[in-house]
Amino acid sequence: MKFSEMNQDSWAELQLYLDTCLIPYTALSGNQSPVEATEALERLRDFLDLVEIPFKGRIMTYPAFHYAHSEMSMTLNSLSEQLKSSGFKYVVIMSSDGEFGGAKISSADLVLSRSALTREIGEEGLARYVGEKIRELWKK
Repeated sequence: MKFSEMNQDSWAELQLYLDTCLIPYTALSGNQSPVEATEALERLRDFLDLVEIPFKGRIMTYPAFHYAHSEMSMTLNSLSEQLKSSGFKYVVIMSSDGEFGGAKISSADLVLSRSALTREIGEEGLARYVGEKIRELWKK
């Protein structure tokens, strides 16, 4: 479910079920042409579909962070903490093109980078792997 589909009454009713917040991260640098930016957003949308579609009803997708900057890990950590204090039990950050490398985003429960995962496990196993990681998160 997207944040824009929620109103005050439905949030009060669904908050018990929507325990996981998804933060999309586009990781644009500002050097992309409009066509490249559109392609990056389409890749991110397709990656988010691996979670939003099969787990609809338990995950709330928040607005995306689009531009990378030097303090991004600190920003994502702070946001994760704030979202948890507002009632979400789990926070998941997903990026299609962004690389988190050694970034410490300890407040997020799961950080997924499509580009890194594709190199590691290949495109074919991506949907299964992401689904397994989400289910593991909920078993904790």
